[in-house]
Amino acid sequence: MRNRKAALSAIAAAASLALTLSACGQDSDGGSESDKGDAKGGTVGIAMPTKSSERWIADGANVEKNLKAAGYKTKLAYGEDDPDTQVSQIENMITQGVSALIIAAIDNKSLDNVLQQAKEADIPVISYDRLILNSPNVDYYASFDNEKVGELQGGYIVEKLGLKDGSKKGPFNVELFAGSNDDNNTQYFFKGAMNALQPYIDKKQIVVKSGQTKLNQVTTLRWDGGTAQKRMDDLLTSAYKSAKVDAVLSPYDGISIGILSALKSDDYGSKSKPLPIVTGQDAEVASVKSIIADQQTQTVYKDTRKLAEVAANMVDSVLKDKKPETNDTKTYDNGAKVIPAYLLDPVNVDKSNYKEVVVDSGYIKESDLK
Repeated sequence: MRNRKAALSAIAAAASLALTLSACGQDSDGGSESDKGDAKGGTVGIAMPTKSSERWIADGANVEKNLKAAGYKTKLAYGEDDPDTQVSQIENMITQGVSALIIAAIDNKSLDNVLQQAKEADIPVISYDRLILNSPNVDYYASFDNEKVGELQGGYIVEKLGLKDGSKKGPFNVELFAGSNDDNNTQYFFKGAMNALQPYIDKKQIVVKSGQTKLNQVTTLRWDGGTAQKRMDDLLTSAYKSAKVDAVLSPYDGISIGILSALKSDDYGSKSKPLPIVTGQDAEVASVKSIIADQQTQTVYKDTRKLAEVAANMVDSVLKDKKPETNDTKTYDNGAKVIPAYLLDPVNVDKSNYKEVVVDSGYIKESDLK
């Protein structure tokens, strides 16, 4: 069905240096061996960003689980947040003749050349959660409604400050954080959040004392918690010597943990200086525990088990010459073309509903939260 021999031989020389994945990038828990089974459907390459986030570890495992259940073998690799490593891993998968690729990009603008190699080898590409930009060689996109994620975060701040129902008028001091500037989702999260916050900023009921309200002023490279902690430290020193922070828009749980560390170092969390509202995303165990302990206030739950299922189904359909199911064919223009997408709904989570949403659903074991 897919004759790739000529293209693969042309690629092999260029990719020969990448035949051995670095120890930090290869999945040491079976990624290099998982293609040895008796599945009939060929091998699917899975490129994930990093093992430093429990979320991506779960994604990799769930994608593999769904593909193997459908009869495919897998090659799973983690790039450990190094774009060059991820490119080498994908080149290696192409050279080894995978039937399809599922890629959660580290740098969504660095994959054009390697995806051209995939195209020449007739290998379909599914962009996983992070949209790959500026390449016509992306076939489908599996993700969540990313703008809605931001709307949940920003809307939560508005509601908890008492602005939504008019019970309080403010002004309240709020600081803004965004995700990595090389992740296309960052702009959607931030846009959604600002849809909720901007009307109150305009009415001066919300004040950003740092003055940093533009996306390019508030991004956090690689979604790194340490980077966020340093920026929050700087904000507290420069803008909050005689004022308190009432809320912090954080786009991701790892960033939230860093923000909270900075706040607690400045005596927030004491009886005289309560912690501000701090949002998050991904419902990671550490942050759900933080929510239970009345530190982080909110997170956005995205059932990555369902996302893995969507991506695996897309691969299965494409390899069987069927059209995958999509529910958005207009929104996600990657700069080269509009990518057909399937979007899942995110869910707001705080102390009032975490058990129902993430524990009762089996996403997190209750024992892990103790």
